[in-house]
Amino acid sequence: MSISAGRIGILVLAAALASALVACGQSEAVDSGAAASNGEGTTIYPLVLDNCGRKVTIDAAPQRVVSLDQGSTEILLSLGLAERVVGTASWTDPIRENLAEANASVPRLADNAPSYEVVLGADPDFVTASFGRHFAQGGVADRDRFEETGMETYLSPTDCDNGVSINGGGKRTTPLTMDALYQEIRELAAVFDVSTRGEELIDELKSRETAALAGIGAADVSLAFWFADTKSPYVAGGLGSPNLLATYVGAENAFSDLTDDWAPVGWETVVERNPDVLVLGDLLRNRFPGDLLVEKAAFLESDPLTKNLDAVRNGHYIELHGAEMNPSIRTVDGLEKLAAGLRDLKVPS
Repeated sequence: MSISAGRIGILVLAAALASALVACGQSEAVDSGAAASNGEGTTIYPLVLDNCGRKVTIDAAPQRVVSLDQGSTEILLSLGLAERVVGTASWTDPIRENLAEANASVPRLADNAPSYEVVLGADPDFVTASFGRHFAQGGVADRDRFEETGMETYLSPTDCDNGVSINGGGKRTTPLTMDALYQEIRELAAVFDVSTRGEELIDELKSRETAALAGIGAADVSLAFWFADTKSPYVAGGLGSPNLLATYVGAENAFSDLTDDWAPVGWETVVERNPDVLVLGDLLRNRFPGDLLVEKAAFLESDPLTKNLDAVRNGHYIELHGAEMNPSIRTVDGLEKLAAGLRDLKVPS
């Protein structure tokens, strides 16, 4: 069974997707002495957060927020904050269907990273990001520069390990967990004084996790997650979000020995490890060769090395959007699709 453009719809193994979702990492929690976040209208300001080694003080609920990543934007929209989002950027995929109406009124500052001047032009009082590269050298601007102009910043705990941003130049030392995403939801809900909504979102995501894994058992299955690039494929290592998905379904990540979230490898290495199933990223940003699912399928089935992989010969592919392979509320979407895909492929047989 091979993939062609006409058969892509068959491979879209979408389970029933309801709300927004999440993934994980490690960071620090809300200062319990500074905020009571157990219900709507209960945040006590100033709210103090220890956010990836940085003290962030929120004097009042922000009214104008710019989100520098799709993942952060989808959390804000899921919390019912669309009217306060004055800009968004860095998208790999279309918005989740259930958030499309809310997102329609949100200005897209850039498909990729915006400039600092463009962010300033939106006049935000709060800036959020899923990935610390935006706050690193060569990114949008460092966090001190935002603070100097009166804007507090927030970085997702899923991108933080021991007070250092993974995408801002650090290294992950402990595996990502769902707790980091749930922490992000709780903290952002507290920042905007909508904590009840945050808890409801977390409860929904946890219920979907449980439902997705009912009866799953893939202990004898090896997976390789291919994000992008046909020349030196970026595959998921053993500490990031895709490895978390593999762990949840009881499968083995064929590249779990790698420590980077996404590491470039040679095709000879992929062939040598010969995973049972290839989890293919369909990145509708379409900026680089191999972003799209059809490009990945065409390459796998024509390349002299890869066409002999067991997964290619057997048609054992599962498609995930790029946003479902990175830490975000879409991680649960990815979990649902991965579990459904393994059942559909009857792997293991």
